[in-house]
Amino acid sequence: MFSLSADVPQNGSVRSMDTLCSVAEMEDCDLSRLLDKPRPLNMERQRSFGELSIGLSPHHSIRNVDNNSFRFMDHSDVVFSPGRRSGFNTPRSQNGFETHPMVAEAWETLRRALVYFRGQPVGTIAALDNSDEKLNYDQVFVRDFVPSALAFLMNGEPEIVKNFILKTLRLQSWEKKIDRFQLGEGVMPASFKVLHDPIRNTETLMADFGESAIGRVAPVDSGFWWIILLRAYTKSTGDSSLAERPECQKGMRLILSLCLSEGFDTFPTLLCADGCSMIDRRMGVYGYPIEIQALFFMALRCALLLLKHDAEGKELLERVAKRLHALSYHMRSYFWIDLKQLNDIYRYKTEEYSHTAVNKFNVIPDSLPEWIFDFMPKHGGYFIGNVGPSNMDFRWFCLGNCIAILSSLATPEQSTAIMDLIESRWEELIGEMPVKVCYPALESHEWKIITGCDPKNTRWSYHNGGSWPVLLWLLTAACIKTGRPQIARRAIELCETRLLKDSWPEYYDGKLGRYIGKQARKFQTWSIAGYLVAKMMLEDPSHLGMVALEEDKQMKPVMKRSSSWTC
Repeated sequence: MFSLSADVPQNGSVRSMDTLCSVAEMEDCDLSRLLDKPRPLNMERQRSFGELSIGLSPHHSIRNVDNNSFRFMDHSDVVFSPGRRSGFNTPRSQNGFETHPMVAEAWETLRRALVYFRGQPVGTIAALDNSDEKLNYDQVFVRDFVPSALAFLMNGEPEIVKNFILKTLRLQSWEKKIDRFQLGEGVMPASFKVLHDPIRNTETLMADFGESAIGRVAPVDSGFWWIILLRAYTKSTGDSSLAERPECQKGMRLILSLCLSEGFDTFPTLLCADGCSMIDRRMGVYGYPIEIQALFFMALRCALLLLKHDAEGKELLERVAKRLHALSYHMRSYFWIDLKQLNDIYRYKTEEYSHTAVNKFNVIPDSLPEWIFDFMPKHGGYFIGNVGPSNMDFRWFCLGNCIAILSSLATPEQSTAIMDLIESRWEELIGEMPVKVCYPALESHEWKIITGCDPKNTRWSYHNGGSWPVLLWLLTAACIKTGRPQIARRAIELCETRLLKDSWPEYYDGKLGRYIGKQARKFQTWSIAGYLVAKMMLEDPSHLGMVALEEDKQMKPVMKRSSSWTC
């Protein structure tokens, strides 16, 4: 517990970034250029909460310094002019795009969600909706802050993200116990809260590592998101000094050591409990869920770029490289499904006992759900939800498939097939409000058995086939990486018809996402940030480099399973 006096400021600053290429120029813009180049920042200051901004004059310069790192060069003779405003607070942004009126409202609301500790912004609360009992929506969640962090990075405000990274890193070092059992040293918190004591004039941080969560499950995804965000910060600023700090290097090593520890596993995938990620309630995603495997893969790849090649890091880097190679082969071979692979499973023989078995997991063909045969298009495919002994969860999960594209867990051909599927099954996966968290919903007896009759996860609601606006940023990033920005534009336009009018709900219900979720919070921060990130990324595709990685040619699969899977 930290007990420190605090002075909480209310002003923030906004910075905008130069555009490297627009969506209209994407076909002529080399993707590697978007992914590899650090982003120089143009600094602007703005009085928060909708007040007039003050732009810097051309006399304020930003210089490129050693190691491709970009720093602000302060000058005492800076001349300020109130005439120029941030590209995302005006009717028209600097690159010529018409900026939707929602953007200014979104930024204002996002800034109201900022949480301060010792006078510094350290994150954003989950929701600003005060209509009901707060529960834990007044806390800063690691996974929830990621789209907020990306929005601030894209707007040239890296200090907020840096503060968050360092603060959560300090929380990682806490002793973590649930009842009498001590959690692994590398576990990152699910969330934290700033407690104010007006009498003593102090503030205290209180972290939750799963001991207060529904089901008492530790957040497996928090550590992965932390590493991914550290890489995004480094990529955005061109400044590697934060990642090179001893405490950040140690934090990464602790997270990776926890995930790479030896056990009884026969697969390179990560075994986890139900409810350990965004889907934090019982939804039948225990075992080897696609969301965790894709985040695991991306975090490993980011760690390869961030870890120092010193005495402490060398052995770990070798383990990471080996795991990546095995994980990519396993996921591309056994989690991928398309029309041909579905037909192969339909014809599987069972009870094969040999090293040459085709049906390696002894999946019973009769267990194939009826909906999958109509859902699978002629051209298209995706990574299924889970694979384990005699078990294949054929549900579509948006986050896992989008991360698979961004991390290059999916081959270029697989990435194209995933986008083909989204276009072919637009009504099912996008509907009237992007994007379905999973498809299809569990119903009737299946819902009772798998969710335990969860009243919040009824069919086509919440995690059970609900539509989540936050996923818009992941869809947009995946669209840009695969050269299909028109899909993202169409999804964003759908959101713009309702999100602001509906007060930024957490999720929508119904088969088409037509209704505001029955227990959805209003002014949900990551719904706001997800929209902003999608909007900024579509207007300036060079932002993609923060959240996307190019394919590693060494991890190309050696086997060919179907025409849409070949490399």
